[in-house]
Amino acid sequence: MVNEIKISAIDTGTFGLDGGSMFGVVPKPLWTKAYSEADEMNRIPLASRPLLILESKRKILIDTGNGNKFNEKQQKIYKIDLDKSNIINALSKHNIRPEDITDVILTHLHFDHCGGSTILNDGNLVPTFPNAKYYVQKEQWDWALSPTEKDRASFIRDDFVPLSEHNKIEFTKERGYLTDTIEVIPFYGHTKAMQGVKIHLNDQIYFYAADLFPTSAHIHLPYILAYDNFPLTTLQEKKEILKQAVEEDWIIIFEHDAFVKAAKVGLKDGNYFIKEKIDL
Repeated sequence: MVNEIKISAIDTGTFGLDGGSMFGVVPKPLWTKAYSEADEMNRIPLASRPLLILESKRKILIDTGNGNKFNEKQQKIYKIDLDKSNIINALSKHNIRPEDITDVILTHLHFDHCGGSTILNDGNLVPTFPNAKYYVQKEQWDWALSPTEKDRASFIRDDFVPLSEHNKIEFTKERGYLTDTIEVIPFYGHTKAMQGVKIHLNDQIYFYAADLFPTSAHIHLPYILAYDNFPLTTLQEKKEILKQAVEEDWIIIFEHDAFVKAAKVGLKDGNYFIKEKIDL
């Protein structure tokens, strides 16, 4: 039976983060060649790319981008255009209204992945998608409520606590299927129980990598975020996923790559490379 599913990348603009933080121990001359030059503040351009899945009667969104609740100082720090980062505006270009969304899968609760999950309505924080359930791993939720000094700045409680207050949270636990075609897989290197999303679409597997592979440059094994709490765990997780991706010809979707939306990956002489770029 052929599954009638449509997948669309949602453009919620770009933002900027420190290039060194994005590539960890990799020297700047190497990451600028692999990805992009940095600006005068050493920031590199990054996409904010949620994914929309239209599946029979369900309209499913993976991540919600940065959102548009940033103050002026934060806008300057992260080079964010609030109009472009507004998930409602972005979805309207696909003829989708907030109330149309039935499910939101949050890979994790860092602000650049779940910032668009809530909005201000008459001064009150409410869920952006009033008819949707928001899915997040229980371990990630608990971590986000009590983060460490290292990663505290990545979690903004206004982005996710109101979801619980409005009874919109559904906890996922470990690996499993949310629908017949959508599977979530927890990872533990970047943050506790970030969930990647594996979409089984007929004979093709799509993998929404979140921050396991934030950009196409990160398919190189040593290219690991300095933001990662457990980088050696990330390294092992990358090896496992890349092996499957090559063997099964997956399409990996890069949430933060400003230049490459998705790609198939190859392996030659022990090194992974972009075999084919894919548009979404």
